[in-house]
Amino acid sequence: MEYLDFELPIKELEEKYQTCSMVGQDAEINMKLACSQIKDKIAKKKKEIYGNLTPWQTVQLSRHPDRPYTLDYIEGIADPDSFIELHGDRSFADDPAMVGGLAKIDGHRVMIVGTQKGRNTKERQKRRFGMSNPEGYRKALRLMRLAEKFSIPVVTFVDTPGAFPGIDAEERGQGEAIARNIFEMMLMKTPIFSYVIGEGASGGALGIGAGNKVYMLQYTWYSVISPESCSSILWRSWEYKEAAASALKLTPKDMLKNKLIDGIIEEPLGGAHYNPKVVFENVKDSILQNIKAFKKFSEGEIIQQRQEKFVAMGKFKG
Repeated sequence: MEYLDFELPIKELEEKYQTCSMVGQDAEINMKLACSQIKDKIAKKKKEIYGNLTPWQTVQLSRHPDRPYTLDYIEGIADPDSFIELHGDRSFADDPAMVGGLAKIDGHRVMIVGTQKGRNTKERQKRRFGMSNPEGYRKALRLMRLAEKFSIPVVTFVDTPGAFPGIDAEERGQGEAIARNIFEMMLMKTPIFSYVIGEGASGGALGIGAGNKVYMLQYTWYSVISPESCSSILWRSWEYKEAAASALKLTPKDMLKNKLIDGIIEEPLGGAHYNPKVVFENVKDSILQNIKAFKKFSEGEIIQQRQEKFVAMGKFKG
């Protein structure tokens, strides 16, 4: 387990707990009481730290390298051997930063699309840390159109620091690809359910985030810009990223308060990586509830609900 800076007090207590357990075993001494007391301290410290996270600490937790990614969620919620990954945008290439395919969840057919980060250096480079090229967004749109053709609900998983900012990506129409996705998603005749499972940054997130229902996991963030980039623009330095994180109102609570998302999916104390199975079940339950709820909607009502949801965001003055 990797620990973030603000989690170090927990790390120290867990190391003490391990030492206590080992001493008891090696010396054949009953250390149950002492170990139990340390365990209680760990639980108390976790509640203290994770119950009072700053916006910047939430951002850090959303980037934890042990958090489950899109492919982990697919494996955790889809019926065994039901996922069929689909590749390519039928125009330029297959983007490994964007994954997707057909699956079944408790027998219900769904099309799953999501950004994918890497676990090791080689995979992170291959998937560009979850930052998609234009062909990634075009692949996502191709899969969503396929789902629409057969009236299959779409589930999207968002976890990206933004669309890839490379020269090649701009030459191939990065902005147009994202804008096209948002436009087309607004007109989709099949329901779309979007989940922010880590980072939700900028147009890179919106390119697959225009859903009938949008949810954020408890320790994630969603914003037009990352705190570091915001800090570099406003203060010409990354040193003010914590202030930027607070000003951006990017936490799930802020987003729900401002009526920009539909709900918050609960995570285990400390994050999804502490007990992925619990998070998978929570997300799965949410998806199944939405599939059931939207079955009674006509195609026109599905489009209308989605459009009205986004039109209602913000206030306009004449």
